Amino acid sequence: MTEDEAALLRWRLILGAPAERHTGPPTGDAVDQDVALSWLYGRDPELARRGVRRGGPPRDRRGGDAPSQLTTVDWLDAVHRLFPRETIERLQRDAVERFEILDVVTDPDVLSRIEPSQSLLRAVLRTRHLMNPEVLAMARKIVEQVVRDLLAKLATEVRQSFTGTRARRPSRFRRARDFDFHGTIRANLGNYQADRRRIAIEEPRFHSRTRRAIDQWQLILLVDQSGSMAGSVIHTAVTAACLWGLPGLKTHLVAFDTSVVDLTDDVTDPVELLMKVQLGGGTDIARAVSYGASLVDAPRRSIVAVITDFYEGGDVAWLVRTVRGLVEQGTVVLGLAALDEDANPQYDRATAARLADVGAQVGAMTPGQLANFVAERIGR
Repeated sequence: MTEDEAALLRWRLILGAPAERHTGPPTGDAVDQDVALSWLYGRDPELARRGVRRGGPPRDRRGGDAPSQLTTVDWLDAVHRLFPRETIERLQRDAVERFEILDVVTDPDVLSRIEPSQSLLRAVLRTRHLMNPEVLAMARKIVEQVVRDLLAKLATEVRQSFTGTRARRPSRFRRARDFDFHGTIRANLGNYQADRRRIAIEEPRFHSRTRRAIDQWQLILLVDQSGSMAGSVIHTAVTAACLWGLPGLKTHLVAFDTSVVDLTDDVTDPVELLMKVQLGGGTDIARAVSYGASLVDAPRRSIVAVITDFYEGGDVAWLVRTVRGLVEQGTVVLGLAALDEDANPQYDRATAARLADVGAQVGAMTPGQLANFVAERIGR
């Protein structure tokens, strides 16, 4: 197959049967790929509204017209055989999140074949109440594997932030992580080469990093467990486990919807913690922040991080008053619209702006960025 023919085939798989008059019909394995894609994306209601049929005309395939005959198990077997890993993960994510194919997480045969991923973990947390004991035991193994992978990834990233507090005095020990970029530029400005527009570095500068004694700080994580925040709930639980027991830091973890549940006792076991989370329901951020405020022991050595989409179902005025009170007593208040790998949030900007106006620091962070923020505060 030539490159042009391969490109046309990819467009045919992307666009479906309506593109065949320009691309020609799929051939070989692409026929089965088209069947698998049609089984999933043919469910899109937008196609029906536009009068578009995602799948191609019936062909002589084993079992008849496969798009209507495939089971979820058959489909999973097919996508694992026909597509690369990255595509499989995307297809599984769309199946459980976009099209809500619940037997992906409630059928034992399906669970035994599916690739564990964060999207599958989110689906497990959303549908746990539909599972019988056998399926729940299998789902727990998926939770354990995904959490184990996340812990391995985040633990190093999070803990590196706490390997010492940077001092502003120079150091003779040359370690990459302590490189003083601005100091090096200032020290070598005399070596600027105008013709090459470069600075020759003759005297690299480094900060010292010490493990000096630090005061005890509190980090109070308040995480919204409404359905839209599933990714942040997962990363918050794992981040809290990574932070637990670090010198100079006492970590609390609280989940909330319209009620508040203190999960601090389960922080060291994020799998057990996540299996207790109840995704969905309303949101009362004010109640959660008020509870968080009651946990503060030393206001000027405390960080209250509220992880939420800021769509407040409770009393917004109470929320603003509580945040203002925390800030005025010297507590750092973080309003995080997302805490995950992407830090790409959807949130109520009006409520977030009101909290920012009374002194909260509002944004989105990855777990590593949160760890750096906390470490910098503790090290001051």
